[in-house]
Amino acid sequence: MSIEHLILIAVVQGITEFLPISSSGHLILVPTLTGAADQGLVIDVAVHVGTLLAVCLYLWRDIGRMTAGTLRGLRGRRDPGFRLALQIVLATIPVIAAGYALQRYLGGMPRSPEIVAWATLGFGILLGVVDYVGMTIRRIEHMRYGEALFVGLAQVLALIPGTSRSGITMTAARALGYERQEAARFSMLMGIPTILAAGTLVGLDLYEAGDARLTADALLAGGLSFIAALISIALMMGWLKRASFLPFVVYRILMGGGLLIWLYTA
Repeated sequence: MSIEHLILIAVVQGITEFLPISSSGHLILVPTLTGAADQGLVIDVAVHVGTLLAVCLYLWRDIGRMTAGTLRGLRGRRDPGFRLALQIVLATIPVIAAGYALQRYLGGMPRSPEIVAWATLGFGILLGVVDYVGMTIRRIEHMRYGEALFVGLAQVLALIPGTSRSGITMTAARALGYERQEAARFSMLMGIPTILAAGTLVGLDLYEAGDARLTADALLAGGLSFIAALISIALMMGWLKRASFLPFVVYRILMGGGLLIWLYTA
């Protein structure tokens, strides 16, 4: 893989992972639109791990609160940090179970530009509608376990390329009346265990394979995606503090519609 392609993949992933515009969809489209070879699952997961480190750094207070709360909870003292940790676990179970079943029995989800285009357009419109009509009165501290599970079930739809894990979970949280920043915050926290699990598995595969070149490419891609993601997260959270998801909705409609026109008229 050329260094230019590697940089492109890392930057695209870093920018798009926690924005509600589908990082996986963009990663599928890069080789389609550039004519380059598909970067493969190892590089895909490497750049996801880079974004994982970025969100852990950005949300270090929440992670510290959950860690301390979990330790106290194990001693029988339950506090909001322990409650949030349990909610993240509960919200993560559906997508792990569905992803395992999909991979085991169906061989995974097809990675086609057509699926990306339709999912980008359809779920982008859904985000716009829900964000427009939804209330903005609730914070994560108000979340109940059933609501965490609801957001987790919505995350299963992210197995469809182009849906956007961040987008569909933010949509679900907004439907429940959570403030935009809070919806984004919970969505990012939900992404941590999922990305960590995938990164651990691929890391073990890399270690066992002993492919020095692929390992170097994965480390470079992960580092670049970390920088891009940290900047992207800070800008998104700053935007959502004073405005809506409208720019992301417009982007998705233009991207999805443009892809459909290109695919069916080319």
